[in-house]
Amino acid sequence: MKIVTVVGARPQFIKAAAVSREIAKHPEIDEIIIHTGQHFDKNMSDVFFEEMQIPTPRYHLNINSMSHGAMTGRMLEGIEPILLNEKPDFVMVYGDTNSTLAGALAAKKLHIKVVHVEAGLRSFNMKMPEEINRILTDRISDILCCPTDKAVENLKREGFEHIPCKVVKTGDVMQDAAQHYREISVTRSNVIRKLNLAGKEFLLCTMHRAENTDDLERLTSIIDALNEISSEMEIVLPLHPRTTKIVESRNIRMKFKLIPPVSYFDMIELLKNTRIVLTDSGGVQKEAFFFAKPCVTLRDETEWVELVDKGFNRLAGAEKDKITNAYNEMKNKRLDFNIDLYGNGLASKKIIQAILV
Repeated sequence: MKIVTVVGARPQFIKAAAVSREIAKHPEIDEIIIHTGQHFDKNMSDVFFEEMQIPTPRYHLNINSMSHGAMTGRMLEGIEPILLNEKPDFVMVYGDTNSTLAGALAAKKLHIKVVHVEAGLRSFNMKMPEEINRILTDRISDILCCPTDKAVENLKREGFEHIPCKVVKTGDVMQDAAQHYREISVTRSNVIRKLNLAGKEFLLCTMHRAENTDDLERLTSIIDALNEISSEMEIVLPLHPRTTKIVESRNIRMKFKLIPPVSYFDMIELLKNTRIVLTDSGGVQKEAFFFAKPCVTLRDETEWVELVDKGFNRLAGAEKDKITNAYNEMKNKRLDFNIDLYGNGLASKKIIQAILV
């Protein structure tokens, strides 16, 4: 059996690494990885793949820095001849990026079966390109690997019981990755010492979504809330240079220190040592749960509704008072994280079982 895996962003490589480790236990499966290059990152060198124990991609398309339409079209154009040459039994895609949709479309038009990892997620916000990508990818996939019960319910509601496909609740491969890398990160990261955070209480914040960074009103309101919070707790905010430039060009005053984007190992160590997490990232919402940290989400909705329903996460949007109120509520909240929401690290195993059965 041959599987072609299509990935293009760092989080997808980390997720795919968890599944690749499981594939390696099956000598009857040959995996070939295509890197679309969607999120260009000069740090994703051979050393990155070696340190993260990620199989090196066989194909690099180097497609990035384009509009959504141009990028998706170029990816289709690049992936199709590879599939024609490799003739895989399955194409596996992850999440909701342009790489996800392009890989699924290229495969389906060639009548190759599609496996979608992280299927069934819905924010119900059609202004998000990720929502469009995940809905379209789900509709043309043959095996839909759902991370949660809610994801399965979403697909049932959309009539997938009447579509010729297999819907499987597998759990979340991000938990597989978190469990694998949490011990390794101790020896690969010195971020706590470098930032002089040892023994200190601090808040970890991440912010990257265009709905927050490109909307001056939302961005200003979020930073106002962080400024207020910083008077009682140190804030660590790794921020993309693009967003840093926006903040500086608008002369938005910050009373806390920004740091450059961090590696995955550094992020794990920050998550392990933080008191509370504020984020607009879907992945970081889950990682906060994996590392038993309360979370406040700087969005109006989330795909990970079970975290909100169970009290581990609080939606705050971008209004200053809502953010500070959510922070004050969550920072002292006593939570029992001993609950299985995402498969307890067995998602990769269940994904391969779904393919082999």
